[in-house]
Amino acid sequence: MARHAAVRIVLGMALPAVLVACSADTGGESPPSSSSAVAPTTELDVTEVVGDLDVPWDIAFLPDGDALVTLRDRGEVVRIADGEVSSAGTVPGVVADGEGGLLGLAVSPDFAHDESVYVYATTAGDNRVLRMTLGDKGLSDGEPVLTGIPKAGHHNGGRIAFGPDGQLYVATGDAGDTSAAQDPDSLGGKILRITSNGDPAPGNPDPGSPVWSSGHRNVQGLAWGTDEVMWASEFGQDTWDELNRIEPGGNYGWPQVEGDGGEDEFVDPVATWATADASPSGIAVAPDGSVVMAALRGKSLWRVPVTGEGQDASVGEPERLLEDRHGRLRDVELAPDGSLWVLTSNTFRGAPRDGDDRVLKVTFR
Repeated sequence: MARHAAVRIVLGMALPAVLVACSADTGGESPPSSSSAVAPTTELDVTEVVGDLDVPWDIAFLPDGDALVTLRDRGEVVRIADGEVSSAGTVPGVVADGEGGLLGLAVSPDFAHDESVYVYATTAGDNRVLRMTLGDKGLSDGEPVLTGIPKAGHHNGGRIAFGPDGQLYVATGDAGDTSAAQDPDSLGGKILRITSNGDPAPGNPDPGSPVWSSGHRNVQGLAWGTDEVMWASEFGQDTWDELNRIEPGGNYGWPQVEGDGGEDEFVDPVATWATADASPSGIAVAPDGSVVMAALRGKSLWRVPVTGEGQDASVGEPERLLEDRHGRLRDVELAPDGSLWVLTSNTFRGAPRDGDDRVLKVTFR
């Protein structure tokens, strides 16, 4: 299995394992810095789109430019149009517990014809992907297309996205069972690739399985560049959070490896962070080709420069943006106008400020 040279970023001293387990998606403060961060050179314009959102989790854009946002604990999808927020409806059966609830959201590539949206939801018995229609009267009740994803109070994964190939990719966590990530019969600790009907997608490494890649602890972000290379962000445990370049059939090492392993059977991350500086969540590929990552505990937007195209493209030193300006950041999504929409996440495990939580519009100058 090919390995990648990784960029390792250490801006803070590692805390003892007992304090940073689960990559600390918590409200805890970062430890004192052991080295100075390089001053950011990217200039940003930041404006607020909307505020007063209750535990927002994911953003997806409709073809008309309106945005949908999931509210995790309420099990609700809201629509943002011209700076106004309205309810698109609730998802039946959502059980919000710990880090679970109404999580990921994806709009069908054929939305103009089928009006379908997909959500990743925690229920009483599992995590699952549901297909719903969004008509003039809001969301339909929905139908399950993929069930049986392990659930727990933490490590539920949850990000879903349609790839350039039109297939639906589903990020799952190990749900606290580390062995699941290496178990080919478990849906936990994987990136899954399915059709819009929930079947294993054509071209998967194992034709009868939805598994696209394995050995993941808790994938929280999925994105593609114009070269169709797939990127994923992942919570580490005691030491290293990761940005991975995803290869079909790749094994990313968890639980045997956290961060760089240098072992032939595992794919190394292309960049790692001390857990206090990241707790990586949603990611997007910016118009300049860089990968932009929302950080929860790190309270930052990390920009990772990428030079070249394809699996051999080189990754430069990450740049820390918006550090502690808006608190915890949960998601970042490329908008139709080329800006980045960023979700804050201070109403869960954070210190909410007046108007939290927010959608911010971020533009690189």
